[in-house]
Amino acid sequence: MALETTLIHELEPPVPMTCANGTGIEKGAILILSDPNTVAVTSGDTDAVAGIAAEEKIASDGKTKIAVYKRGIFKAAIGAGGCTAGEALITDTATGAANELAKADVNSENIFGRALETASDGHTALVELNPFTVNLA
Repeated sequence: MALETTLIHELEPPVPMTCANGTGIEKGAILILSDPNTVAVTSGDTDAVAGIAAEEKIASDGKTKIAVYKRGIFKAAIGAGGCTAGEALITDTATGAANELAKADVNSENIFGRALETASDGHTALVELNPFTVNLA
C-alpha cells in the first residue's frame, strides 16, 4: 500500500478493534468501519472512517484485533483538487490513490476530519483525524 499517514500528535490512545485474520493492514492505513466494530482498509470515496491503523497487521497471522487511532494529528496525502486549512476531508481512495484524502463537499457524509494546512493535489498536509457522519458546513 502507498501513502500511509504518519502520526504527528497522539490526541487519544489507540483502541482495539476487530479485523479479519486473512487481511494485511499497513501501519498508518486509513480504515473503514463495518458492523460489528470491525475495520478494513479504505477502498472508496466517502467511506465511513473508523480511524487509522496504529500498528501493522500481517495477513493470516492468527490475530483478529488491531490497535486503531480514533483521534490524532497526522501527515496525510491529499488528492483531488487539494485542500485549504480548515476544510473538512473525506477519503478519496476509489478515484485517487490508496490513503488519499480530498476536500469534502457541503453536506458530505463520513467526514475523516479537517485539514490543518493548505496543500495541493499530490502533496501532504497536516490533518486532524476526527471522524463524524455529516458535514453541515
